[in-house]
Amino acid sequence: MFNKVKQALGSEKTEIGQGELRPVVIPRQEHNISRNDISDNALKVLYRLHNAGYDAYLVGGCVRDLLLGLKPKDFDVVTNATPEEIKKLFRNCRLIGRRFRLAHIVFGRDVIEVATFRGHHEPSENTQHLSRQSDEGMLLRDNVFGSIEEDAQRRDFTINAMYYNIADFSVTDFAQGMQSIQQRRIELIGDPETRYREDPVRMLRAVRFAAKLSMDISDEAGRVIPKLASLINSVPPARLFDEVLKLLASGNGVSTYQLLKEYRLFEPLFPQLQPLIKQPDSKENQFVVKMLENTDERLNSGKRITPAFLYAAMLWYPLEERSQQHQVEGGFNAHDAFNLAINDVLHRQQQRIAIPKRFSLPMRDIWQMQHRLGKRFGKRPYQMLEHPKFRAAYDFLLLRSEVEGGELIELAQWWTEFQDVSHEVRRKMVAKLNRGGKARRGGRRRGPKKAKSDS
Repeated sequence: MFNKVKQALGSEKTEIGQGELRPVVIPRQEHNISRNDISDNALKVLYRLHNAGYDAYLVGGCVRDLLLGLKPKDFDVVTNATPEEIKKLFRNCRLIGRRFRLAHIVFGRDVIEVATFRGHHEPSENTQHLSRQSDEGMLLRDNVFGSIEEDAQRRDFTINAMYYNIADFSVTDFAQGMQSIQQRRIELIGDPETRYREDPVRMLRAVRFAAKLSMDISDEAGRVIPKLASLINSVPPARLFDEVLKLLASGNGVSTYQLLKEYRLFEPLFPQLQPLIKQPDSKENQFVVKMLENTDERLNSGKRITPAFLYAAMLWYPLEERSQQHQVEGGFNAHDAFNLAINDVLHRQQQRIAIPKRFSLPMRDIWQMQHRLGKRFGKRPYQMLEHPKFRAAYDFLLLRSEVEGGELIELAQWWTEFQDVSHEVRRKMVAKLNRGGKARRGGRRRGPKKAKSDS
């Protein structure tokens, strides 16, 4: 398949810039995309738009993944119908977005995103209220509609500017995306600095695609990223939460993490952790790598993960460092210093990445339970087993023990055994600790109370 396409494209590499797109139509018999690999709901949307007289295409990552023989996670549709026209065709449609006006066609849990062809955002009296840029060149609003050619020029990467046409099942490659696939290279459409300034998240997307697809970022696309990495600070924190989750919870977390560090994109995302991971052999760096290895393994085995665990691991050592600082500089006891540090660390992180409460609250539980897991006297071990976040806190303890060793290994082994034994064995394990604990503390038993004197 690639050989036929290569002949159509030609072997000569040409620079892709605005106004220089050279579309190549690849007929059905020369590509490997089959309707059997496209979701039924996406086909319903495509055919309804087509039958109503509109252009209808699959576009972007789903086309790229189908060509690579991968299973797309989502199917995105693009059309010349406006959002209002799309809404008239689908009763199950809702229009969303202010920065980008989109239509979501809802089929239960499955959502097909439909966008109208984007046009160029040149300032004029008619488009100023539809398109707006910041002083740094970042697009703040972009609802100017255009043709498929203009839409292709507005795409970020060459591998994402391929369109599957439901009318004749052909693929139109506007920016030599097939060539980029063959050469395993991530390339931008247009001038990299301009495109990154328009949307700094494109730098994160370049890293994500490189890790996910086992490709290299081209020299031209990668050279300016370290210089522009600070632009990530201008991205709304709420948007960064979703983007970072795509980066680190994609099944390619370890390679993504290494690329983020290489291109200096990690610091604007996790500024509190960055100073602690400069040395590859530091416990902080080993902890993050081990956590991401475990996360990748779970995801690639079809298991679920929670963002709360991921973020708790990313911020654990900054939390410990801040807690010690409160004890030394503020004179707080360990308990109060730790709780103050939790508030400090979360507040600083929220300024970069907005972590929803449904994840930040479990993060607090995971952190606080690290101290409680060490207190195994009386009824506490039984109460800990009943805590809804016990399993996450226990997994976190195991992770720490693998990196830090020492007393944490014994503590993790104790909890591993305590979960799996009978109630009677549990009682003996706790009783043994209680006896040893009292001996270590040098505690004295209180004698029987003396009877009160009648006098």
